[in-house]
Order: sequence, then C-alpha cells, then structure tokens
Amino acid sequence: MKVVGLTGGIATGKSTVSSMFADAGAEIIDTDQIAHDVVQKNKPAWTEIISYFGKEILQTDGEINRPYLGDIIFNHQEKKAKLNSIVHPYVFLEIAKQLETLEIKSSNGIVIIDVPLLIEVGMHKGLSDVILVYVPESIQIQRLMERDHLTYDQVIMRIRSQMPIDEKKSFANIVIDNSTDIETTRKRIQDVYAYLSVM
Repeated sequence: MKVVGLTGGIATGKSTVSSMFADAGAEIIDTDQIAHDVVQKNKPAWTEIISYFGKEILQTDGEINRPYLGDIIFNHQEKKAKLNSIVHPYVFLEIAKQLETLEIKSSNGIVIIDVPLLIEVGMHKGLSDVILVYVPESIQIQRLMERDHLTYDQVIMRIRSQMPIDEKKSFANIVIDNSTDIETTRKRIQDVYAYLSVM
C-alpha cells in the first residue's frame, strides 16, 4: 500500500482534486471530515474543548458553533494552538485506524491522506510523496472573494494566516497546477495517479 500526502492552500481547489483522485481509484482519508467527527457532542475532544473555551461556544443543540469558535481562534494564536493540541491527537489516532483498515482492504492500493496542514504539522516528513494543489495567490484571492463573499482585506487576512502557497512548493515533489480549466487538472491527476501506481 502506497501512502501519499495531499495538501494545498485556501481556495486552491484541494477538495476537487481529492475527489478526482478518488474517481481515479485512490482511497482517500479526509482529515477535514475526521476533525469534524472527533469534536461532535459528548466525544472526548468535545469535552476537552468545552472545558477550555466554555459553553458559550455551543449551539442550542449542544454541538460546537464552528464559525464562532473559528472567529475566536483566528484572532488568538495561543487559543488556536490550544485547540490544535486538543484535536490533533484524536485526528492522528483516527488516521492510524483508517490506514490499518485500508491495509487489510487494499494492500496494493494507493491511499491519499488529504491534510490542509500537512506541512505545518510535519506529517509530510514520513511520506514518500507529497502532492501540492497549487494556484497563484492572485487566483486564491479572486476565488475566495467570489466563493465566500468576503472583502479583499478579509481574504488577505485568511490567506496570510497560512503558510504561503509558494513556500509550500518546496516541500512537495508533485505539484498540481489547478489555475486553468477543470479538464487540464483532471488530465494532470490521471498522469499523477499513473505515476504513483508504478512507483
């Protein structure tokens, strides 16, 4: 089984690329989904988060108000670090469980771990291949303004809160330029999948 990392930046189209790899035959471990699942009501991470941030971050149904919590950590690095220190161990545990299951199911297959912060948390170091979904920052800005209906200043703040996309390039051995049309991206993904299948 070949395990590969997939990452990108905000509004680069990583989710689209991930789904195209799934269509090509790869198994996908979606860490965004895992992170969403592990903080659901009454799970251990949920309990730890409430203990630190207080019940005011809860919705009426008892689930975490993710946009509200996001606003809190976006402006406070120490609180962001604390949230990550709570959530990440549960995410890593679930990744390990899914890898174990896939090893049994598809020992000769390709598994792509889709991780927005793959490089930032150091997960890329243990992987033979790191795929970066890339678009120039100017396109990130344009897409994010259109997608989330944000002002230019709001978009810049969000992009600047991440590692610059051009800096991430130096950590990846495979770059998928997603700045043109969808068919060009799809063809590139098919070529990359073929390369991974024989390596």
